[in-house]
Amino acid sequence: MKNLDLRNYILEVNDFPKKGIRFKDITPLLKDSEAFKTMVDLMVDFVKKSGATIIVAPEARGFLLASAVAYASNCGLVIIRKPDKLPREVYEESYELEYGTNRLQVHKNDIKSSDKVLILDDVLATGGTIQAIINLVKKSNATIVGLLFLADLKFLHDDNLFNEYNKHALIEY
Repeated sequence: MKNLDLRNYILEVNDFPKKGIRFKDITPLLKDSEAFKTMVDLMVDFVKKSGATIIVAPEARGFLLASAVAYASNCGLVIIRKPDKLPREVYEESYELEYGTNRLQVHKNDIKSSDKVLILDDVLATGGTIQAIINLVKKSNATIVGLLFLADLKFLHDDNLFNEYNKHALIEY
């Protein structure tokens, strides 16, 4: 695996989606096949070491990464959606973003108590989204074996955030 600095494939966009936010745009990384493959391979290595049987990921950018990683690591994929996007009975959690509030849902029967869950998202910011996903996974009594991110925005959260979990980010800001 070629040693690429994935940070070079992420653009920072100021004042998006609102003033004061420095948005991390991962689309250049997705567009570059070598950078994307490197990212997937690094994530797959962590997933395999964690012993995960399923990957749980939120929309929308989490889906983009998690589907490739789930395929390459031979794991199942469970999607976390915003309200009213899932057709069957759901568990729901409210959470806070750095720029607002929202809710997340998962189908009630998609995560089993025997599952070893790895939660994957593109960016760890304030932790609100990930905490909501952790709460959704706990409703299914499954075991969380890891948290995996492309980038950790350490300047937006406490250093000890989620230290009780096997947490890894490919890039730190």
